[in-house]
Amino acid sequence: MAMASVRIRQAEEGDCGNILKLIRDPLPDPASVPHTLGTSRVRETRGPALRADGFGENPFYCCLVAELLPAPGEPQGQGIGSKIIKKVAEVALERGCSQLRLTVLDWNKGAVDLYKALGARDLTEAEGWHSFRFEEEAMRELAGK
Repeated sequence: MAMASVRIRQAEEGDCGNILKLIRDPLPDPASVPHTLGTSRVRETRGPALRADGFGENPFYCCLVAELLPAPGEPQGQGIGSKIIKKVAEVALERGCSQLRLTVLDWNKGAVDLYKALGARDLTEAEGWHSFRFEEEAMRELAGK
């Protein structure tokens, strides 16, 4: 059986359209997650802001692109996810980062298992952390606006 291959590279400004699409629709089945994910302000990200923040004079983010060349059949289980996470760790260390944090929905057991197998600590299990987000309406109420 042929193995899928993956090429991981730094994103280029020309990748912004695809990056924007992933930000706006990151899940294959949005119906399988709480509706609040679909109303996230992140989904309103605009192309010009994405370009300026990632490819301007002082980039705010770093983005890698994984180009998958799948073999016939299902590429799952061929180490592609591991290769991607390892590359992200390499780039993070090169840029002086001391941590790599990932947010995973509880139903994504495959990702949870992979991250644990690669040595990540599940902070929810280990330390009881919960992740919270204030939506714009709640922020306005807090700010009295």
